[in-house]
Amino acid sequence: MLLMLRNVKYGPALAGAFNHSRFLYSTISPSSWTKVVSEAEKIVGYPTSFMSLRCLLSDELSNIALHVRKLFGTKHPLISTARGFVNDNRNNLQLRGLVVLLMSKAAGPSKTADIPLEGDLVSGIYPSQRNLAEITELIHTAFLVHRGIVNIMELTSSHGSLKDMQFGNKMAVLSGDFLLANASTGLAQLQNTKVVELVSSAIGDLVQGVYYETSGIDEEKITDDIPMTSWEKRIFLSHGALLAKCCQGAMQLAKHNMEVQELAFQYGKHMSLAHKFNSDLQPFIEETCDPMPFSLNSAPVILHQESSGRDTWIHQLEQIKINGKQPDYAKLRQIIKAGKGVSSSYELCHYHGNQALEALRCFPTSEARSTLENIIYAVTKL
Repeated sequence: MLLMLRNVKYGPALAGAFNHSRFLYSTISPSSWTKVVSEAEKIVGYPTSFMSLRCLLSDELSNIALHVRKLFGTKHPLISTARGFVNDNRNNLQLRGLVVLLMSKAAGPSKTADIPLEGDLVSGIYPSQRNLAEITELIHTAFLVHRGIVNIMELTSSHGSLKDMQFGNKMAVLSGDFLLANASTGLAQLQNTKVVELVSSAIGDLVQGVYYETSGIDEEKITDDIPMTSWEKRIFLSHGALLAKCCQGAMQLAKHNMEVQELAFQYGKHMSLAHKFNSDLQPFIEETCDPMPFSLNSAPVILHQESSGRDTWIHQLEQIKINGKQPDYAKLRQIIKAGKGVSSSYELCHYHGNQALEALRCFPTSEARSTLENIIYAVTKL
């Protein structure tokens, strides 16, 4: 698995790495999100902000952290990634592990399992399910770190010292690989071949998703003519597969049948897609003096291109280019807001939110189920 990651070309450029990392973090309003997360953490039994604390306090990673401190004051994106692991000054980010725990508690123990499970339920969750939640966060964090690797060949003097960037890349590879290795060890200790297969396939999906995002696609250049269906498939691979399959894996650990496993998978899938639509919409709905930057591969842009037509889209870009190069993003933002891209993104965000809610209908009424529903309400509140 580590070799697979090494063969992916991460971060088309330093500026692209900074822009790309921003889209990995939640952009839901702080008040509603903080309340939902706080309530969820009480229900599952402990705060998830430091879910991978046992790994992060190990001697090996402590040594890595000492070396990473040497990067402070440089412009390497690993620093901004490290600051955003737990909180991005607005929202708690340990979403995936928290959802896995909530899903575990919402489903409860299987009433049809022939063999009783080892380990006692703590706050309605099996120890193996808690371990899976931690593994989910470790994998996600490892990929965040790996995505911050800079393409040295595309750096300029404005990006900072070449020596700092090379050292930062080494630290990103080392720390990302260490986290992924710990996740793999924890996965093996679950001693469940079906869950190992599920999570391993999720890692493969992540690698494929990152490949799609970085092979010939630049956040600041005109995209290929990507239909929305293909865009959603790519986003599922890079943003939704890990959560969906780990939710399914949590059901497998509790010996639930395939129907319950599929419902858990569908919740994770559609919640992730709704979350991504929410994130992509933020630059177009937040009214500030300094508008947020946005990717030309974000949902509103893709939907605007799809509704207006490829030729019209290219003409619009050519009309607002500054010095014949990059487009004027302030003007481009107004063009997209005037079209159907933003409204269509709203609709799809709510569609996926409703699909996620539908997947919860068969679960018994409980605090955990209500909190999973509240997460969707927070994600789709725009």
